[in-house]
Amino acid sequence: MTTLPWSRPLTQADLATMPDDGHRYELLDGTLLVTPAPVPLHQRCIARLMRVLDPLVGGEFELFPAPLDVVLADDTVLQPDLLVARVAELTARNLPAAPRLAIEILSPSTRRIDLLLKRSRYEAAGCPAYWVVDPDEPSIIAWELRDGTYAEAGRASGSDVLALTAPFAIRVVPSDLVN
Repeated sequence: MTTLPWSRPLTQADLATMPDDGHRYELLDGTLLVTPAPVPLHQRCIARLMRVLDPLVGGEFELFPAPLDVVLADDTVLQPDLLVARVAELTARNLPAAPRLAIEILSPSTRRIDLLLKRSRYEAAGCPAYWVVDPDEPSIIAWELRDGTYAEAGRASGSDVLALTAPFAIRVVPSDLVN
């Protein structure tokens, strides 16, 4: 059984002691976030979005599904559902920098964290693009960093097309990710 300190914020070292039990363990400003294994709809969105993104990502960048630790600070280690990272920034264990693109698939247990807290931390870390996909609606909201602040780059729901030019030219239909 893992025993965690109560007298201080948690760090990467504490996170390394978490069991491999099917839960996702992340740190956000020293607070441990534990989420259960995702449901099939969540995983379907990831798989289908990977098929759309993979042909667009290449050269100096690579696409990864969770779990892959993104170390934004010693007390903040996140695992976006999908991320695009500069290959040169990866270590053998993690990504010790903000990704080029972080994507979260919303679920009832993570909705507020993904839309508020994680978005804020990626913004502060200088992550150029952050997307959230809501599989229940279905919808996608994409933000891009402009002068250090996230601005909405695009939004689509149902059978509408989300067309973006950054971080690469892409067209995606939210309903195609769930049906």
